[in-house]
Amino acid sequence: MRFSRNPNSRSGDFLEGMLSDYVGGKPKVKATKNGCTWLVTALTCLQLAFAVYATILLYYMSPSVDLRTKPEFTWATRIARNMKQFIIPPHVHGRFQEAASIIAAETIPSITPSQVCEHEKIDFVQKKSNDVQMIKVKRELYDEILDFQSKTIGTETLAELMAMKSRWDMRGPNRPKVTVLLNHFKRKTLCSQLDSLLQQSLPFHQVWVLSFGSPNEHSLKSIVESYNDSRISFISSSYDFKYYGRFQMALQTEADLVYIVDDDMIPGKKMLQILSHVAGTEKYKNSVLGSIGRILPFRQKDFTFPSYRKFRSKEAGLYLPDPAYDITVQKIIQVDFLSSSWFLSAELVKALFIETPFTFMTGEDLHLSYQLQKYRNAGSFVLPVDSTDKETWGDSEHRLAYVSETTVIFKDIVQVRDEQWWRALTTGYVTQWAAMHPQKIDALFYAHGVDEVKALAPLLEKFRSSTGKKAYIVVSGGNFCPCEDAAVALNWPKSVCKERRFKIFDLQIGALSGTSNSEVPVLQAVYSSMKGLIKIHNPSVIITVTDIDSNVKKALKMASETNANGTALVLLPRPSVSNVLWMADLRSTALQNWNQMRISINIITQNRALSLTRLLKSLSDAYYIGDEISISFNMDSKVDEATIKLVDSFHWPHGPKTFRRRIIQGGLIRAVSESWYPASDDDYGLLLEDDIEVSPYYYLWIKYALLAYHYDPQVSLPELSSISLYTPRLVEVVKERPIWNATEFFKQIHPNTPYLHQLPCSWGAVFFPKQWREFYVYMNMRFTEDAKANPVQIPKSRTNGWQASWKKFLIDMMYLRGYVSLYPNFPNQASFSTNHMEPGAHISAKDNVVRHDKADFEVPLLVEDFRTLLPNGKLPPASKLPSLNLFNQPVSLKGLKAAGAKLGQDVLRCNNATEIVTVDHITDQDQLIFNQERTSLEHRTDQRSSSVED
Repeated sequence: MRFSRNPNSRSGDFLEGMLSDYVGGKPKVKATKNGCTWLVTALTCLQLAFAVYATILLYYMSPSVDLRTKPEFTWATRIARNMKQFIIPPHVHGRFQEAASIIAAETIPSITPSQVCEHEKIDFVQKKSNDVQMIKVKRELYDEILDFQSKTIGTETLAELMAMKSRWDMRGPNRPKVTVLLNHFKRKTLCSQLDSLLQQSLPFHQVWVLSFGSPNEHSLKSIVESYNDSRISFISSSYDFKYYGRFQMALQTEADLVYIVDDDMIPGKKMLQILSHVAGTEKYKNSVLGSIGRILPFRQKDFTFPSYRKFRSKEAGLYLPDPAYDITVQKIIQVDFLSSSWFLSAELVKALFIETPFTFMTGEDLHLSYQLQKYRNAGSFVLPVDSTDKETWGDSEHRLAYVSETTVIFKDIVQVRDEQWWRALTTGYVTQWAAMHPQKIDALFYAHGVDEVKALAPLLEKFRSSTGKKAYIVVSGGNFCPCEDAAVALNWPKSVCKERRFKIFDLQIGALSGTSNSEVPVLQAVYSSMKGLIKIHNPSVIITVTDIDSNVKKALKMASETNANGTALVLLPRPSVSNVLWMADLRSTALQNWNQMRISINIITQNRALSLTRLLKSLSDAYYIGDEISISFNMDSKVDEATIKLVDSFHWPHGPKTFRRRIIQGGLIRAVSESWYPASDDDYGLLLEDDIEVSPYYYLWIKYALLAYHYDPQVSLPELSSISLYTPRLVEVVKERPIWNATEFFKQIHPNTPYLHQLPCSWGAVFFPKQWREFYVYMNMRFTEDAKANPVQIPKSRTNGWQASWKKFLIDMMYLRGYVSLYPNFPNQASFSTNHMEPGAHISAKDNVVRHDKADFEVPLLVEDFRTLLPNGKLPPASKLPSLNLFNQPVSLKGLKAAGAKLGQDVLRCNNATEIVTVDHITDQDQLIFNQERTSLEHRTDQRSSSVED
């Protein structure tokens, strides 16, 4: 690479001063008078000889004489060569030679621009389209885009932009330094560009004229030298650095801003001032500005994207401004990429080289805008112009764009650029189409390797085959997971990797990170690409496997958290993937709450170590889905040593493990009711006594039911207070305790439909936080040692006589409030939990006169995926769930509430029928709500426990 600067006119003075230092005249010396004439004559002859010698010596010591090339024809030459290095140092000799060459150059007549400049001949008028339909289509699209941007980010005219506050003072000391880079190959526009730049209202700092592999290098250099301006430099190389070379040079500038200009752009004389002012505003400081830009293609009706050069197509996008369709830019407009000129801070230029370009042969314009948005959140904007003032135009002679010297778009170049912008869009580039048409999909899968593609394939296929569902897959690409290999693993044709249709997104991460041993390139690339894809497609969930690379997991987590609309990251253990196909049956609004809930397991145990061992094994063998699940062991004071050792040695990989041991024996009622308390409205407690065993699918049932009936905003089921794992075989609240079979009972609806029941389950159930807090308040008010002393007596219920039972108080509250529990219902009453009816506080207790037949309580556990057993293979809508009262009789939810309200009126004294007991779900304090006629608080104690309808 060669660098030259115009000669400095002061070099002659410099040489003259140097010569005066080393070639000064000798002062005259007075001769001493002597009478001896012969002596005077001798001295005179000697002086003459010395003068001749000195003259010869000085000639050979002259800086303009190279002694290495002169023949040794006299002794003086040899003496001069030996003496020269002692009289004139080598570095001074070099300066003499340089000065001499400058003097020689100054003797040559100077060249003026008029002698060397050439100009493009444009012998045609501006091209105009006469296609009325296309003019209409293009204009409509432009108006749609401008209207959208006006409403979202705001657009300004040139006058409004210049009125905005800018950090740059164009006339004061805070004037910006702007380096202009002019890249030239064959065009004859350099003189026009330099003339325009020299007349700018804001003077430039430097101009670098670049010539890389140009056949016109000599003439370009002559033009630069003819301007004789020290601010203008010529930089050349015989190697053609193509379109990226000028941006590589821009990295070297010390200026505040850079203006990179194609050879077909002749900027108006006010352009630098306008660009610098806008770049200094708060709104546009993190932007790249230009005069010409493109809007990339929009999606067609067949859900594909056309070529950006497709003829007679609205979806092909826009070229702005476009004189052919009479489209001028009157307000600043954001585009997908700029062409022909780029004005930005020197710092932003670095973003161009974060990722290896798709190709170095073309596409630097798109790559710059893509990288700036992806890594700097920077936009690309075309500035407006004053149509009456050509000096505000960045493209004052647009006809140059139609001169075929270097602007012919060949078919293979169009294909490459189509591949480039499609790859950008599918790796997170938010184009104007994406901004104007935000998508909403259900799931976005991510696989970093082919084995992960295979693991996720069943769930992806279920989503894609479910009516109304949208799901795509993202693969890392490159060496990690080539798109074609992923397609084969999914039984898709390899051509899906080339189609311009959303289905599979190849991030090319392996190609980007190269041979780097650092995790930074992978983390950065995954995060930035996924962040853009999430913004474009707005998925409810991102699904991947739990054991994915930890850095990729971090990147996915960070990216999911950028979506203000809510995107949940779902980490699935590989063995569980095929067991959560029901995810595709949930609404998007429910899926995005996937990580909202916190389910804890709370075990009540004392001295049944063998029973506890069985329970812990069943819990360990169950399917989990990447959630953090805490487990706590609640032990009374009389716990035995075997149980303590078992609990201490138990390993629980899914979350924290805690122990609670009472100092004073509290009994079962306290052991259960105090085993869990919700920390928030998203905290759910699974209560298990140690003689219970769970199905491998128990957690999937809980998660599915919570998402379907409690976390779907489109579902209203406030009466639901718990989810049971167990299906009862008896009607336990009546004296006779008749056998009951849910499958037989509901066979007219569907034999396996889940149902709502007013009876809470004590043999494996998840309790809801708000209702559990109410239960605490209620039990505190209603607990009596004598069960019959409790004023709440449910008609015909044997629970009225239950002693020391936490469940009795929960039944009472649920009856009064009209609350229900969700129960499973499968063939042979198979359930997600079973009770082994082993001796304990109730079973086989001395004071318990009720006989318990184990066959009436022990049910088989589900050992296969339950989804296929459900009606139509999924949970029915909440409105279709049948409901039963406490006595297993079909009653509507409204009827259940009415019965509870009636009981409250019959057995509780109320001072005013409009007084309602509510519970503060934060402080757990009961409160009274009064009507406008405030009554006295004489009977506050009784009123506090009133339970009329919510």
